[in-house]
Amino acid sequence: MTITRRLFPLALSLSLFLPALPAQKKSGTGDYLVYIGTYTRGKSKGIHAWRFQPSSGTLTPLGLVAETSNPSFVNLHPTRPLLYAVGEDKGGVVSAYSIDRKTGKLSPLNKVGSGGGGPCYVVVDRSGKNVLVANYGTGSVAAFPLKADGSLAEASSVIQHAGSGADPKRQQGPHAHSINMSPDNRFAVAADLGLDQVLVYRFDPAKGSLEPNSPPFTKVNGGAGPRHFFFHPTGRYAYVINEMQSTVTAFSYDAKPGVLKELQTTSTLPPGFSGNNSTAEVQVHPSGKFLYGSNRGHDSIAVFTIDPAKGTLTLVENTPTQGRVPRNFGIDPTGGYLFAANQNTDNIVVFRIDQKTGRLTPTGQVLEVGSPVCVKFTPAD
Repeated sequence: MTITRRLFPLALSLSLFLPALPAQKKSGTGDYLVYIGTYTRGKSKGIHAWRFQPSSGTLTPLGLVAETSNPSFVNLHPTRPLLYAVGEDKGGVVSAYSIDRKTGKLSPLNKVGSGGGGPCYVVVDRSGKNVLVANYGTGSVAAFPLKADGSLAEASSVIQHAGSGADPKRQQGPHAHSINMSPDNRFAVAADLGLDQVLVYRFDPAKGSLEPNSPPFTKVNGGAGPRHFFFHPTGRYAYVINEMQSTVTAFSYDAKPGVLKELQTTSTLPPGFSGNNSTAEVQVHPSGKFLYGSNRGHDSIAVFTIDPAKGTLTLVENTPTQGRVPRNFGIDPTGGYLFAANQNTDNIVVFRIDQKTGRLTPTGQVLEVGSPVCVKFTPAD
């Protein structure tokens, strides 16, 4: 049964504790499959893939591995060869695929309605039992239990956000832009661009249920437009990138109650830049030393160091992405490379990451794919 709730500010609190989470499958070869989500309004017809060997930096194209409409965001199961993709259309869907780890090919399992319009983000909870989706168009989040074969059941919980933000053009209503799991899997965190809120939900993986936490959200600056969110590997800090004001907000995170408190908000742009810009992706390096954010307009990756004692950020550089509108990027699991997806120039540019400074250097490798908007890695056989 689908449970639909309006979000109210005074919600009851309930703490849920889970056993240790399963470890991710290791690659037998050391290689990874790189899956690229795209918009299919141009040259692309769906999800594309490459095989990547981090030890040498070698990339082998695998071509179109699934034909589907506007798979703008994809994500992987933590332990099984399964991929999930949104269909970012007005009547939104989320689709399940099984992965052939040798060839990279995707076999469709099923698809279900996403619980709203314009789904733009999908994640698998850390127990591997549920898929969660953020619907940008209608401003809702939803959870979907997984069946034994990895296919999707109908939504077990749908929460419709309500309200508006400071900007009458962009924030006339809610726009849920991402949803992420806390390190202990007890909470799901949703960034809503339309509300200037980072919302926290108590999550029960056995039921696939979402319940507003207490407090139910943390505010960011009015008109900031929070978009994507990322936890620090230590679990002590978290970060949200704000699309409309080109900033990143750093939070401290109290894991037991699931509470975020703002530490700092800082620009993703170099001093003196006055052109049009909006931000998109944010990720923390696996080492926890660096944070990266993408600028669309300035067309760069902002590189920050992270203070290990405070969680605060210091801008190191802005590296040009050698393309236009870097909507997304992916850091490979070894932490050695960053793949910047330039949506408007139909390419992905590969950079090597300096492990001491976090700085980015282009490798010279450029992957050609139509309207790339998401980059994800999973072990290959």
